[in-house]
Amino acid sequence: MSPEKDQVLRKELLVAATLVGVGLVISAISLTELRAERPQLAQATQPSSPPAESSSTPAESKPGGTRPTTPAPEPARPDAEAQKEGAKAALPPAPAEKMAPPIKEK
Repeated sequence: MSPEKDQVLRKELLVAATLVGVGLVISAISLTELRAERPQLAQATQPSSPPAESSSTPAESKPGGTRPTTPAPEPARPDAEAQKEGAKAALPPAPAEKMAPPIKEK
């Protein structure tokens, strides 16, 4: 090999060794920082007793069909007869939609 190629090869080897050394130093610093800090533990809530079992048992599921629910779900807004009898809606009335002027066709 020519002396120029040897010199370039030595420079590249020096740069590669320097980069590896810097990486090792950074890794060592990171590991010492991790070990120096106190480990922080997550605080869990106190275990509680299981909820009281309800008297009604869930309905059996049927393969290939829709999943039955017990009790049947109720509508969010009761019909007019139920409202006359005093039933209240589960959700507040929806806000009125804002109307924009119609889009002009080109």
